[in-house]
Amino acid sequence: MKTEHRYAKTFPISWDQLHRDAKALSWRLIGREPWKGIIAITRGGLVPAAIIARELDIHLVDTVCISSYTFKQQGEINIIKPVTGSDEGWLLIDDLVDTGKTAAVVREMIPKAHFATIYAKPEGKPLVDTFVTEVSQDTWILFPWDTESQFIQPIAGLQGAGR
Repeated sequence: MKTEHRYAKTFPISWDQLHRDAKALSWRLIGREPWKGIIAITRGGLVPAAIIARELDIHLVDTVCISSYTFKQQGEINIIKPVTGSDEGWLLIDDLVDTGKTAAVVREMIPKAHFATIYAKPEGKPLVDTFVTEVSQDTWILFPWDTESQFIQPIAGLQGAGR
C-alpha cells in the first residue's frame, strides 16, 4: 500500500552543500568509536558514505540495499540486499531519515550499529543516533543526483505572476 505525503516545500541541496553537510556529520562522528566499517543504505546513503569513509579513514564499506520510494511517494519496503553479521562498531549511513519506515527495517537488521544521517525529519528522527540538519516533515529534499541544470522562466515571465 502506497502512502502519499503532501510536500508544501522543496529544499534543494547542491553538491557543495551535500559535501559540507557530510563533512559536518564526519566531525560529529570522529572519536566516537574505532569503527569497524560503514554500511551505506542504498541508494541515498552511497555518496554521504563515501565522503564520511574518506574523512574518517574507513576503508571497509558495505551496503544494505532497500527500495521504498518513487517520486515523492513512499511505498512498500523492498529489501534487495540485506546485511548480516553486523554488530557493534558499525556505522550505518543514509542521506535522510523521513518517516522512519526504512530506518526501522534496517535497525531491526543491525540493532547495535550507530545510525547517522545528514538530514532528519521529525517522524524518523528518534531512530537515528546522529544527524546534522532537521527538516520539517512537509519538505521534499531535492538531492543533487535527482536534478539537472535547466532554464527556468523568470518570475516576471510567468503567466499571472504578481497578479
